[in-house]
Amino acid sequence: MPGLVEGRVAVITGAASGIGRATALAFAREGAAAVIVADVRSDPREGGTPTHEAVSCEGRFVQCDVTRPADLEAAVAAADEFGGIDIMFNNAGIVVVNDILDTTEEEYDRLMAVNAKGAFFGTQAAGRKMVEKGAGVIINMSSIAGFMGTGATPAYCASKGAIKLTTYAAAHSLGPRGVRVNAIHPGVIATEMITQDFGLPKEAVTSVFPIPLGRPADPEDVADAVVLLCSDNARYMNGSSMLVDGGIASTFG
Repeated sequence: MPGLVEGRVAVITGAASGIGRATALAFAREGAAAVIVADVRSDPREGGTPTHEAVSCEGRFVQCDVTRPADLEAAVAAADEFGGIDIMFNNAGIVVVNDILDTTEEEYDRLMAVNAKGAFFGTQAAGRKMVEKGAGVIINMSSIAGFMGTGATPAYCASKGAIKLTTYAAAHSLGPRGVRVNAIHPGVIATEMITQDFGLPKEAVTSVFPIPLGRPADPEDVADAVVLLCSDNARYMNGSSMLVDGGIASTFG
């Protein structure tokens, strides 16, 4: 049986680690022809073989700072070696935990540059190539923080809300030209971002976040949802937000 993304070429930002790495591996497992790993680092934060070497399809690493549109264009262009880009996953992101009264201008600008600007110009770079082909799928990584405000991460919420509306605007513009654009909104994920950036041990997550399914997501839970959105099974999904949060956003009060 053919895989869900059989023969397609994907570019993933922030694919060295976490959800991006899990998605690269999932794309390869589902028949992708090639995966371009676009990141500022090639070594996974969690350790192990670099993603571009670990995938079971063609893999390439491209040094990419998503705050620089030229880097994003270079990452998309790297897909030309394999016939051109079919899938763009704007996944790279950072988080800052700080009260709104204490958030600095530097923290705010950095979050908006990596998260919101990176997704915007990643969408632009991929969209230009996809419009030429008349087909393609773009997935932007938002968060439940793009739906819900939390006092712990106000600037992060602002950046993820911006990604959600960038996605909707791009879907309106690019849909008629054959390109689907959707957003994915994970909840609490058991990655290095939680354990290091939030300083929260995995076993303590459910005591801090009341997750109806009783556990934080693994990166693979989100990766499988991204694969679905990129497949023909989601062929009529455009301008959508997919929550992958175990029920937090719709039940947390």
